[in-house]
Amino acid sequence: MRSGGDLLTPEELIEGLGIGRALAFGAHPDDVDFGASATLAALADRGAEVTLVLLTAGDAGGFDAARSAEETARVRLAEQQAAAEVLGIREVVLLDGRDGFVQPDEALIGEVVRLMRTYRPDAVLSFHPERNWDRLQASHPDHLACGEAVVRAAYPAVENPFAYPELAQQGLEAFKIKHLLLMGAPADRVNLRVDVTGLQERKIEALSRHFTQHRDAERMVGFVSDQMSRIHGGGGFAEEFHHVVVNSPETISGF
Repeated sequence: MRSGGDLLTPEELIEGLGIGRALAFGAHPDDVDFGASATLAALADRGAEVTLVLLTAGDAGGFDAARSAEETARVRLAEQQAAAEVLGIREVVLLDGRDGFVQPDEALIGEVVRLMRTYRPDAVLSFHPERNWDRLQASHPDHLACGEAVVRAAYPAVENPFAYPELAQQGLEAFKIKHLLLMGAPADRVNLRVDVTGLQERKIEALSRHFTQHRDAERMVGFVSDQMSRIHGGGGFAEEFHHVVVNSPETISGF
């Protein structure tokens, strides 16, 4: 079954959205690699500066009950850094959230705003804040909380000079996010697909760096490949998003 939404080449995506900088948020290591790694690799290959933010170190993930949470966090961060190298991601930023207990509260939104104002991206990638009932595994509570925090930060907090005034005092002035690209969206929200044909093996290679997370690596590869093929619907491979235009030249503040 073909997925919905316009199918764009990476060049069309970059030109249409004006992406020179992209900031991606994931709740755990490997989250963004599943949802958007081929798109991020395409952006990086074409000169965009790509930064990845992890809200947690993923210390509650994996299948080795004998490994401590501290060791799991260390290993998973190393896995994500290795995957980032495969994709051309410039930097991995780790926040101190607790795996399994992420909440879109004032403190987390403030951290997201701080990072947005620091990197000043043209596009922000994150999870969709709405639950996907077709595949509940795509809607881990931490994913939903991550998406909600990012959306709340994108509007209005990051562009409101009266929100988090301490950031302005640090030289991090308010600015406007242009685009959100949200992963794991319910099917009726998907309105954009990115043709990543030729980059599917890079995605698999990045995912394969997360050794602790794949009890059956062969099955993972088959699932991801089939999913990208289904999304494309025309013999190639694609990733899909709910594209939200937060600010455009036609946007009136508050409307």
